Amino acid sequence: MTATTQFIEARDLLLRAHESARPPDFRWPELNDFNWVGDYFDVIAADTVAPALRVVDDAGADQTVTFREMASRSAQLAGFLASRGVAAGDRILIMLPNVIPLWELMLAAIRLGAVIIPATTLLEVADLRDRLERGQVKVVVTDAALTERFSGLTGAPLRICVGEAPSGWIPYAQTYGFGDLFPGAAPTRADDLLFLYFTSGTTAKPKLVAHTHASYPVGHLSTMYWLGLRAGDVHLNLSSPGWAKHAWSSFFAPWNAQATILAYHYTRFDPRALLDTLVRCRVTTFCAPPTVWRMLIQHNIADWNVCLREVASAGEPLNAEVIAQVRAAWGVTIRDGFGQTETSAQIGNPPGYPLKPGSMGRPLPGFPIVLVNGEGQAADEGEICIDLSRRPLGLLQCYADDADRTAAAFADGYYHTGDVAARDAEGYITYVGRMDDVFKSSDYRISPFELESVLIEHNAVLEAAVVPSPDPLRLSVPKAYVTLAAGHVPDANTAVSILRHVRERVSPYKRIRRIEFGLLPKTISGKIRRVDLRKDESQRTADRTRRPQEFWEEDLA
Repeated sequence: MTATTQFIEARDLLLRAHESARPPDFRWPELNDFNWVGDYFDVIAADTVAPALRVVDDAGADQTVTFREMASRSAQLAGFLASRGVAAGDRILIMLPNVIPLWELMLAAIRLGAVIIPATTLLEVADLRDRLERGQVKVVVTDAALTERFSGLTGAPLRICVGEAPSGWIPYAQTYGFGDLFPGAAPTRADDLLFLYFTSGTTAKPKLVAHTHASYPVGHLSTMYWLGLRAGDVHLNLSSPGWAKHAWSSFFAPWNAQATILAYHYTRFDPRALLDTLVRCRVTTFCAPPTVWRMLIQHNIADWNVCLREVASAGEPLNAEVIAQVRAAWGVTIRDGFGQTETSAQIGNPPGYPLKPGSMGRPLPGFPIVLVNGEGQAADEGEICIDLSRRPLGLLQCYADDADRTAAAFADGYYHTGDVAARDAEGYITYVGRMDDVFKSSDYRISPFELESVLIEHNAVLEAAVVPSPDPLRLSVPKAYVTLAAGHVPDANTAVSILRHVRERVSPYKRIRRIEFGLLPKTISGKIRRVDLRKDESQRTADRTRRPQEFWEEDLA
């Protein structure tokens, strides 16, 4: 059986499973040689002129490209890169916003067998230097407005920019006139390196996550299944290029289902403009991070007549209150999912299955999930791990150039995610927190996410992070850092209202005792840096003075 046949049969099995609403008897394809562009994309593109990609922006631009046009254009671009000496195994750093060249380059690189290093446009000089050096980059492709950040940096002898090119850079426009198409696709093995992702680094220097020609292209069949995508869907994923979620839901998962990718490029995020886009572009499936969902429900979203069939959230767990508000307005339920840069979607609520409030679902097809306790035994609560005796395709190859970190992640027959969860009798898994986020207060184990879920239900709370604050009696007490929603004042009255709200909904031992208002520190990928907040609190062991906009329960009668 050819690689093409194996891949499409595995895909079709998952697509049919949605129709039956029964868990599929899924097996990963057993692939030796595989190139997703040559073995799959070119095959489906040859038979369809359906729209593959539509890019809209907040200035009114609206461009659509068909599958056939994308295949042809990527062959032209691969031919141009090959003429400049780019070959299989060479590393290409792509730092572009949501513009058509981003998708053209991804396809062309896969076709060539080159290695892609995705980079967010938020990166500054120090981050770029690290990527050029550790990533051993040969080619950089970026926007003309960003080329200055590479000035003075060594590496990447071939530099291409979209827009007006400064000295030393090749204008991307030159590629459109190139006449020699790259023939087919390079003969790549399924385990050949395809992606190098620099993680966001919430606790340390970014890890270098290595993915193969199978682990993301094929692995994201699980993501396609979780999202509930179908051929002909218009799928919008609100994720910035450069991060793994963009490859998840703005590249592989929708095109695996032969859906249309809608990319929305904006200068400044505006929830109302996003809602208008959902309606105007007739989006049928939509995925956004929790922060976006929280911003959307600040508006009366029922006023927007959307045609959404499936909606999802990922990045961090989503609170039940947000899910309830969206269901009431649009009649659709936001389905949570769990995965990492290191994997495709591992756990989720696929369409058609009962949901449990607070649960992120059950293991997705092909992912043997085990919760491992502190003694290394399978348990109903513990670290989310993957059983390597049934290793899924959607799992990283290794941490590049870091044998110790790879060994730790793959220790004792498991891949260790570093996340803690609990599983009920029906197999539903509820997120508890990162292993280094969970803490003790008066010898009780406290889950920050549980308390954050309660906090976000208060109408004054836009975002929240809970960390331990030193206390001479209890060792530590839960403290909430809170970003307020528009129209609310960071004063004692607001603090009293929020603390009372929590007190009425949780057991006494895990009540929030302290609250501080302000903006939350985040990584450039938008994840809350709880490590910074924990460090800040830990340094206050002997300091019981109150900061501006900080309130303690004992002060508030």
